Amino acid sequence: MSSQPPHTLKNAPFIPDDAPFNIDQRAWINGYLTGLQSRLFDIEAAAGASDGAAQSLNILFGTQTGNAEQVAEEAAELADNSGFAPQVAALDEVSMEALTAMERLVVIVSTYGEGEMPDNAELFWDALSATTAPRLEQLRYAVLALGDTSYEHFCHAGKLIDTRMEQLGAQRLAARIDCDVDFEDSATEWLNNTLPLADDRDVKTPVAPSPTKSKEASWTRKNPFPSKVIENRLLSGEDSDKEIRHFAFDLGDSGIEYEAGDALGVMPVNHTSLVGALIDRLGAEVDDPVEGFDDSLANVLTHQLEIMTPSRDVITQIEQRAKHDEFSHVVRNGDKEALESFLWGRDTLDLLHMVPEGKVDPAEFVSWLRPLQHRAYSISSSPKAHPGEVHLTVAAVRWRFAKREHRGVASTWLADCTDADDTAGIFVSRNKSFRVPEDNDAPVIMVGPGTGIAPFRAFLEERRERGARGKNWLFFGDQHRHCDFIYEEELSALSEDSVLSRLDLAFSRDQSDKIYVQHRMLRHAEALFRWLEDGGYFYVCGDATRMAKDVDAALLQVIESAGGLDNDAAIEYVNTLKREKRYLRDVY
Repeated sequence: MSSQPPHTLKNAPFIPDDAPFNIDQRAWINGYLTGLQSRLFDIEAAAGASDGAAQSLNILFGTQTGNAEQVAEEAAELADNSGFAPQVAALDEVSMEALTAMERLVVIVSTYGEGEMPDNAELFWDALSATTAPRLEQLRYAVLALGDTSYEHFCHAGKLIDTRMEQLGAQRLAARIDCDVDFEDSATEWLNNTLPLADDRDVKTPVAPSPTKSKEASWTRKNPFPSKVIENRLLSGEDSDKEIRHFAFDLGDSGIEYEAGDALGVMPVNHTSLVGALIDRLGAEVDDPVEGFDDSLANVLTHQLEIMTPSRDVITQIEQRAKHDEFSHVVRNGDKEALESFLWGRDTLDLLHMVPEGKVDPAEFVSWLRPLQHRAYSISSSPKAHPGEVHLTVAAVRWRFAKREHRGVASTWLADCTDADDTAGIFVSRNKSFRVPEDNDAPVIMVGPGTGIAPFRAFLEERRERGARGKNWLFFGDQHRHCDFIYEEELSALSEDSVLSRLDLAFSRDQSDKIYVQHRMLRHAEALFRWLEDGGYFYVCGDATRMAKDVDAALLQVIESAGGLDNDAAIEYVNTLKREKRYLRDVY
């Protein structure tokens, strides 16, 4: 049994800031060094394969929020305890040349957005799906896919990789597993069943149980730490269309540790008014028992089930009973955009009201609901600046529809935590792919409008506490400066202390033409490109649907114009930033 920790492939090498190379020379040298790195990976893999006592097992992950990396680390621990020599890497760290040298492979990949590859799997998928991809007859593999059944393209990234590897001649060790948001138990069971299938030795080492977890690691989605809410402060002004709040939680004796860039999971509680209205509409009683649950209907709906956003089963079952022509048309026609438009502003109770009285049995209704899930928020504090605390920046979501107030589940539950003894169940989700540079001299560029500023408040605090000398540039924006400029005093103080080197603001509705953060990027293209050329790291946090895509397009345009590159060269420049882990996103 190996006593060495699982090997992790390091980030791609980079050229020092003071190296006298132009853009083309830098790209050539980086490519050469990356090739050397891939060959080293090949040698390590081959060496592991030739060792009869410790066969190599490659574990590759693609993650957006850290969940797939967490499962990959668990897989490496199990493999190491079972006599393998596991090698863990992000998918984008592995070339096709390295892939052809592998014999045993476990891929753990999440699906991001509407069926997209996570950021650190994009380049791998581009190469794997290309017509030039190599044959993989030597490879035996298995895929563990993470996803969310509330999305149409559930586990799509894992399905694509699984199918493509089969097309290239690779042989499955085991059938792919598609895990929903409550993935922990099913993922562990699959790993325990799959790893022995990769073992070619005559005498096999049984899969060992995971090591005993520390007190900190014991706080999970299923067992959150009950943290006292020690600050609940309104950040937005009274004229704002938004309700943005700053929260601070006491970590007490939990043993919880975190880093700037991590996320905090919050286990919410459904609002009593919605719970009561659902029970009334079902013609049930609060104390009614619920089959399959050792609790009352009121408690099950309050603490265990998702009752605000309609699940797929809720939509399907109510459409069959509602006899609502428009609803039936958009559901049965398969028009996703039309369905989203119809559902906009409606919650589960609104759909239930479309069904004639007495047509929905309470027990049947409960069976349509999904388990209540945690909400993950980007942490907005550095533990160095706030020991014993963790902070969040959250927009409380409230709206009116059909003459009834509707509420976001976690955001408004947190916002209404005003009593001194209020607690919230929390746990940390690691996001090692979104970190402050280890190099304290490296420039940092951050794009975070609205609550997207959250991790960058943490980054700036972290850089200040480290005494980092690298420059920091923040692009921030929202609707109106006078009421939506959150953390204005803090940012001003950071500017005065020379921690925040540049601050560019974009308040979209303070003038006739809307101005967004991407417009500010284009306005300062020359300076932005110089920062990238000086080894700068580029970060984005916020809305994935529009903002992040607009920022990505603007970055490409900045590189084309300021770098004097054509589109293909600019795309390769961006891909190099991704390979070097200098273009990182925390988007949702």
